[in-house]
Amino acid sequence: MSKALNLLKRNASNPKLWLLLGLGLTTAVLLVTETRRRRRRRRIPSSPDKELYGSFMQRFELLPFPGARNQMLCGLTFAVKDIFHVKGNVTGFGNPDWKKTHPQAEITALVVTALLSNGATCVGNTLMDEFSFGISGQNHHYGTPINPRTPSCIPGGSSSGSAVAVAAGLVDFAIAAVFVSVGTDTTGCVRIPAAFCGILGFRPSHGAVTTIGVLPNAQSLDTIGWFARDPSVLSLVGRVLLQSNSVETKRIRQISFADDLFQLSKVHNLKTVSVIGKAIETLTGYPSPRHMNICQYIASKVPNLKGFCEQLAHQPDGTSILKALSTVMLSLQGYEFKTNHEEWIKHAKPRLGCYASDRVTAAIKTTNDNIKALYRVRTEMRAAFQCLLKDDGILVIPTVADNPLKLNTEKEISSEFHERAFALSSIASISGCCQVAIPLGHHNDCCVSVSFMSSHGADKFLLDTVCDMYKTLQEQVSVAYSPLPPPDTNGNFEIYDLLENV
Repeated sequence: MSKALNLLKRNASNPKLWLLLGLGLTTAVLLVTETRRRRRRRRIPSSPDKELYGSFMQRFELLPFPGARNQMLCGLTFAVKDIFHVKGNVTGFGNPDWKKTHPQAEITALVVTALLSNGATCVGNTLMDEFSFGISGQNHHYGTPINPRTPSCIPGGSSSGSAVAVAAGLVDFAIAAVFVSVGTDTTGCVRIPAAFCGILGFRPSHGAVTTIGVLPNAQSLDTIGWFARDPSVLSLVGRVLLQSNSVETKRIRQISFADDLFQLSKVHNLKTVSVIGKAIETLTGYPSPRHMNICQYIASKVPNLKGFCEQLAHQPDGTSILKALSTVMLSLQGYEFKTNHEEWIKHAKPRLGCYASDRVTAAIKTTNDNIKALYRVRTEMRAAFQCLLKDDGILVIPTVADNPLKLNTEKEISSEFHERAFALSSIASISGCCQVAIPLGHHNDCCVSVSFMSSHGADKFLLDTVCDMYKTLQEQVSVAYSPLPPPDTNGNFEIYDLLENV
């Protein structure tokens, strides 16, 4: 007779036995129910119209260059945002009137060429917000890609299609699994969709990856970023695209938490800091993390930001600093977009979606009255974060301030959402630092994401850190978000272990 049955027989009259059995059966039912619920949430739609999740603008195939068979990206497939030139195709910039009024590209973006020459295959270009304005992923002309993790919510943008293609793991008869997608990040356009779609998203240091063959939005902020589901793939792409002068890996990594930013965020972050802290405890080469108030640091090190804060003095402490920083970011973006595209906007008079129309109109009305102050803030932010992070520091911040909006959310709510998102994304955008968004499980059916930031030029160091920590982080996530005891190999709880203490 088994151990469990012997214990049941000896304790048949003990009321604690029946209480434990009831608890065990209830827990088992809850576990089975939760498992089925999660499977329903993650199920990939079978309808042919939804197989691509609305992520692609155009599907085509660019094979690796001859002789690239043994290169490091051999066997990987990638997609590119509809902002990268591909010779013979018209780059759409997320707007049909742009596409109608521009000829086929005469060159292919150097980023695409680099990936092809290292063995990867390009399988198409992906949907984006118009002119890279926006972080929602909603395009008035082409629709909104479906967020594979939370279909009722926005996927995030402007590199929405690229993020969705990777998150969905798209596979059908004509397209292989998309292992990596390439996008651009100006004001959070890679980091935010990565957070909402539950994948890795990397914004490199400003200028670390060439933008030749890529349509500009605002060149002082534009970076070439990429998405992946696996940190090793994220790092491999970095080895191909990053300039050789990027800082190499250091053994010691000093991690600091921006406590004030976690307090400002509405996303479920109570367990996030604990998860990272426990991961650090189990790894070698990681001193105990520090804690700091990043808004106070910025205020003390970026004196030219003070002028932008004065009109926001009524806002809570910290909020005015971030709001001022995002104001600088958006003003700089508007000024440079106007410089790049004002002539075409006025001549073509393109049809624009509501959000794009507001942003384009504001950009065209931008003056250069305070442009020098904007660039001084950027310079001071770069110096401040180089001093803070040096070549071995990592700053931990929330990737986003809120969970993704529901589709078709009212404009007033959307406005607050955009302001809070830009407040966080402006830190890396203005400082030029590299940043990686890392998925840390789910809460209330939404993805949880945290970001690691390192100094300008420390891209390889940051990517290697993610590779080093990722498995341990995910293990800690499983522990933190798994309150139920695990079943045995037959799917039953080991109740007899509990009975030993009856």
